[in-house]
Amino acid sequence: MSDMTHPTAAAKPPREHALAEAFLMLWRDKFAFLSACFLLLVVIAALFGPSLLPDQALQMNLRGRNAPPFELERGWLYILGADNMGRSLLARLVIGSRYTLMIAGSAVVLALVVGTILGLIAGYRQGRVATIILRGADILMSFPSLLLALIVLFVLAPSVGNVVLVLALSRVPVYLRTCRAEVLEIRERQFVKAAQVLGASHARIVFLHILPNVVPTLMTLATLEFAAVMLSESSLSFLGLGVQAPAVTWGLMVADGRGYLASAWWLSFWPGVAISLTAISANLMANWIRTATDPAQRWRLEKRTRA
Repeated sequence: MSDMTHPTAAAKPPREHALAEAFLMLWRDKFAFLSACFLLLVVIAALFGPSLLPDQALQMNLRGRNAPPFELERGWLYILGADNMGRSLLARLVIGSRYTLMIAGSAVVLALVVGTILGLIAGYRQGRVATIILRGADILMSFPSLLLALIVLFVLAPSVGNVVLVLALSRVPVYLRTCRAEVLEIRERQFVKAAQVLGASHARIVFLHILPNVVPTLMTLATLEFAAVMLSESSLSFLGLGVQAPAVTWGLMVADGRGYLASAWWLSFWPGVAISLTAISANLMANWIRTATDPAQRWRLEKRTRA
């Protein structure tokens, strides 16, 4: 008589188990969890806000110019007040989140891809190509990023595409040097030497053995750079060289309200709060990612269970 046992519950797939473990680690860091919730809220507003509030951000009401916040006489859309044209500040914040996140995210992704490719080449290959890449990065880093953006946008038309291109160009050396430093250390490890002895191609070594070990560091850096790029875009819009009206960004809203700071402080206050909270949340998430991806620090976030 054979004794057959049936499992009462199916084991979790590895991917679901990893996601559950990551959520538990995020829950253990309360500041990172609140930051993730806030960033998720901003992303949802950027994705669905323009379709839900297509006209409220541009609809003018001169009778409600500079309406103070927390007055519900005009409806819940005016809970944060109105600007100098009577437009809802809440609706403009929601609409502006799309342009702000789109510009910052596109610039970070473009700089990340270009900087990673150049960093892999400069770190894995030695010789004239690596020297040319490094000298080009030194030239870019010799100019302050904001000054370089001001010069380029003064010559070119200040549009969304030009702003993304300029911000990405100014941040490429950061990813390039970080990736190169990681590659120089990883290429000397034993598993890379073993792959070379076994006859693996250079492309296979770079993309299957070196790049996966560089990605966690680059993801942490990209999260930090997102906050820096967003602040740079807000600075350019504040100076009048960023996105132009009728498009709406948080930096442009701060610039529009600077002439009313004495009489209507809320025009610049709310977009400034949105910029600050998003930047702080991105920095806290970057710190959590660094801890979660570092084997020496990961134990601080892991859930310990006893069998």
